[in-house]
Amino acid sequence: MEDKIYKGKLVRLAIQQKDNVKAYERWNLDSEYARLADSDPSYLWSRQQMAEWIDKEEDCQVSFNIRTLADDKLIGGVGLWISDWASRNAWVGIGIGEREYWGKGYGTEAMRLIVRFGFRELNLNRISLDVFGYNERAVRSYEKVGFKVEGRMREWINRAGVRSDLIYMGLLRREWEAVEENLE
Repeated sequence: MEDKIYKGKLVRLAIQQKDNVKAYERWNLDSEYARLADSDPSYLWSRQQMAEWIDKEEDCQVSFNIRTLADDKLIGGVGLWISDWASRNAWVGIGIGEREYWGKGYGTEAMRLIVRFGFRELNLNRISLDVFGYNERAVRSYEKVGFKVEGRMREWINRAGVRSDLIYMGLLRREWEAVEENLE
């Protein structure tokens, strides 16, 4: 049986490494990336701050780099934060820092891989995420993986003078199994 946990057709999940600081530092200079990834105002981090953030692995966190299969290029990161082990719930976050890989299926495949890891390896029952309403590309990507909109906080964030909703999405293990079955 081929190992499908960490590897797809476009990307693979890889261990976080200290030498990845340069890539994350470069992505931090892209204010659009920063505005898609975080609700905080876009601000610059020093190399030391970035290294400390990458090294900060919390007890209930599993993080991976996203690398292309074609040339092993680091293009982003993805992680799970276990919010409740007893209930088997986690939050997921993803960021594709390399713009030339936006909108081409790399993020969707990386999300499929981290969700598969969460359900198969960590035995999770539910994975949740939130996304800004203006990030329509991400919403479509998450829906392809099987996530469903569960609610929204109206006009939650202000970006460049425009108010946008914060959308909550969730995926249950049984829903994922149905989607996964159709992909195999």
